[in-house]
Amino acid sequence: MVRTVRHVGIVVKKIDDVLPFYCDLLGLKLVKEAHESEAFASRLLGLSHCQLITVKLAANEGETLIELLEFASHPCNHDEDPELTRPGITHIAFTIRNLDELYQKLTLAGIAFISPPLKSPDGLAKVAFCRDPAGNYLELVESLS
Repeated sequence: MVRTVRHVGIVVKKIDDVLPFYCDLLGLKLVKEAHESEAFASRLLGLSHCQLITVKLAANEGETLIELLEFASHPCNHDEDPELTRPGITHIAFTIRNLDELYQKLTLAGIAFISPPLKSPDGLAKVAFCRDPAGNYLELVESLS
């Protein structure tokens, strides 16, 4: 039986390109960085000669981590535009304290949003979607209740 959600993994081309977004702009903190052993990563993932760099990021509240993975040995070839309607995992949602403030901060940093923050039809939340520098969709949600 599942006890908790441990982490969500996001494959990126270069960790150094997206780390400032997650740490400096979103405020997550780096809790662990690892260069995974080739033998272990290769066996675990079924990839030959796998060289993998991972970082784990945490929010100030909650236990679920974000794991960024850079496959140094297997370059990313996913330049297609991911769609929010495709089957599979499409986005990660973060609970935000002040969405309007974060929206301004991210916009000034060049992060594109689908729309400005919108109040949900039930009036209980304010929500906006953007993409991280690797192209992954993020849902930013501020509870209004």
